[in-house]
Amino acid sequence: MLTSPQITSFVRPFRKKGSAAIAFLRGANVDRAPVQRPLDPTLGRIGSLEVRLATTPREIRAAQRLRYKVFYEAGRALPHTASALARRDFDEYDAICDHLLVLDHAAPSNLGEPARKLRGIPARTAHPAVVGTYRLLRQEVAERHFGFYTQAEYDIAPIITAHPTKRFLELGRSCVLEAYRTKRTVELLWHGIWAYVLHHRIDVMLGCASMEGTDPDALALPLSFLHHHAAAAEGWRARAVPGRYVPMDRLPASRVDAKVALHALPPLIKGYLRLGARFGDGAVVDTQFGTTDVLVVLPVSAISPRYVTHFGADAGRHAA
Repeated sequence: MLTSPQITSFVRPFRKKGSAAIAFLRGANVDRAPVQRPLDPTLGRIGSLEVRLATTPREIRAAQRLRYKVFYEAGRALPHTASALARRDFDEYDAICDHLLVLDHAAPSNLGEPARKLRGIPARTAHPAVVGTYRLLRQEVAERHFGFYTQAEYDIAPIITAHPTKRFLELGRSCVLEAYRTKRTVELLWHGIWAYVLHHRIDVMLGCASMEGTDPDALALPLSFLHHHAAAAEGWRARAVPGRYVPMDRLPASRVDAKVALHALPPLIKGYLRLGARFGDGAVVDTQFGTTDVLVVLPVSAISPRYVTHFGADAGRHAA
């Protein structure tokens, strides 16, 4: 994998998965490809909620603190020592990704204040709370650095090679604060992604989505449903990497009750399904995050027309 010269000195000694070494970069934007016109960071708004791209290291750190709260404090993930000390979820990919945020202007943020108090740092001026986030990595940026994060779990090279004219976007590290897991928040996140996809002329979205738990047998019904009823077509079906591959066809198709299986799926995966996404071959158990992951593949051309109409061909529905 290739590493950008600008960050090699930071990353090389800490190449283990999940390293916190990149914290030294403090969320810096690194070597992004120019576009014909700048994308306005503010992408949409509903009431007090705004969806925007992070433009400062402070905003990126706020997203990292939200991820820590959702993944580690409320979830089953096990933080590395540096993450636990900083109370932020971060890795080397944060320096090269764009970070999509949902902010609540009616709720001042206090994320990170406990850690500041422990270090004897005065409380900061209140900012809008970051209540939702997605991490976005475009193919051209990934190729200039160290590839897609998804490659640690799935062999996606064949589907990229099979579609040389397509532009890929990786979606990852999605989370929403529990009190904000509502239709408005999710709609704003997808509105922001849609605006980003249109601006950067993205053809395909992909990434890993998670189910809670590390026992595939306990997840036999939803995994089997995705295998039998939502598998990606040939040419789009990437396989989990050797050594991490977990079969998804744990039940025969005749024993899969689609209605019950859909109810058992996490809301994020159900959302991907409604949009038109399909899934890769095999699941992957992620012991650090306490999840079982599946690969989502969503060509833009496969998105249900009603969703394109809903958000607008120009992403104008919730324009600020």
